[in-house]
Amino acid sequence: MRVLGVDPGLTRCGIGVVDGLPGRPLTMAGVGVIRTPADAEIGHRLVLIERGIDAWLDEHRPEAVAVERVFSQHNVRTVMGTAQASAVAILCAARRGLPVHLHTPSEVKAAVTGSGRADKAQVGAMVTRLLRLDAPPKPADAADALALAICHIWRGAAATRLQQAVAAAHRPSPNPQRTVRTQEPTP
Repeated sequence: MRVLGVDPGLTRCGIGVVDGLPGRPLTMAGVGVIRTPADAEIGHRLVLIERGIDAWLDEHRPEAVAVERVFSQHNVRTVMGTAQASAVAILCAARRGLPVHLHTPSEVKAAVTGSGRADKAQVGAMVTRLLRLDAPPKPADAADALALAICHIWRGAAATRLQQAVAAAHRPSPNPQRTVRTQEPTP
């Protein structure tokens, strides 16, 4: 499975592509950051993010996209920019018919480090180790994008199988068993 991880941000949007399956070694296919000028108009910045994500989707052809779920922070301006960049990533994937999965920061940290309270250095160190890299990807947004992709490969595959099993259980059987009724003899 190939997953594109997106750590959304208006100034720096982390992008990472990971190949792998649960229980198998993982491989980094690409990592980077889409940057936009802080003094540019918001519409222009979002277009730059869209073009960047589209280029990554064209080049790497992922089977799924994992995006960090935006959560409330104290700085509303930061949340708005993150949410807007997140929406662009979701839109780019949806246009191509790719499944999009949202993962919370604590879910990603727990999947990669074993602790939902891990700091950025711990996440970077584990991403480096899991992908057998020489050094942690810089900036941290790039490492976070790879962590999102890893999280989805490990957790998303299991969640998808669970969803499929639940859907199959609620689907009518293609060959329902027929009930044969026998009539009781009347006295």
